[in-house]
Amino acid sequence: MDVVVVGSCNVDLISYVPRQPNPGETIYGTEFHMGFGGKGANQCVMASKLGASTAMSAKVGDDMFGHNTIKNFKDNNVCVDHVLVTDKAASGVAPIAVDKNGENAIIVVPGANNHLTVEDVKNVESLIKSASVIMCQLEVPVETTLEALKLGKKYGVMTLLNAAPANSSTDLSEVYKNTDLLCVNETEVRRLKCVGSDITCTISEEELVENFNLY
Repeated sequence: MDVVVVGSCNVDLISYVPRQPNPGETIYGTEFHMGFGGKGANQCVMASKLGASTAMSAKVGDDMFGHNTIKNFKDNNVCVDHVLVTDKAASGVAPIAVDKNGENAIIVVPGANNHLTVEDVKNVESLIKSASVIMCQLEVPVETTLEALKLGKKYGVMTLLNAAPANSSTDLSEVYKNTDLLCVNETEVRRLKCVGSDITCTISEEELVENFNLY
């Protein structure tokens, strides 16, 4: 296996509107689309489209969105042996309202993503061991992401973390220590938490280059 992704699956529910509604207001939209998303699912599908053999470790709800997500993976040649279905929560969704200027408002409901556990990751240890790259994000529980990255480092597998969504309230120092490639945008860089500190800091470009391969 070339790439194993441990992470999130969402369904995007996209409404196009003339403007964003005010609190308590109902407005008419002009278009509606559904799409498959979640940073983890996006990583996995794109890696497959680029020619890599890929496998996904994730959790979806026992609902239309979850079953359609699994079908989408199959349609894109992603191994779904470790995409688990739970009855404890609905599949993750992201309702999105996009106005005529392209500005958007997004509500992410993680749902089943929050039920991907450390034990689930341990069950894919042999798969991670066989991989060339393991990819993670911050859209599932941090302890789950950390376990995946640690297993990658244990077996000499390249570990990649898309450190999003940015979260300054959680100490991610152990996550970073087990990351070879860190993918961040400007906002996420500024929210990287100082190790041993309870405040956020702006990390200099020199420090980032010294510690991570950034893209």
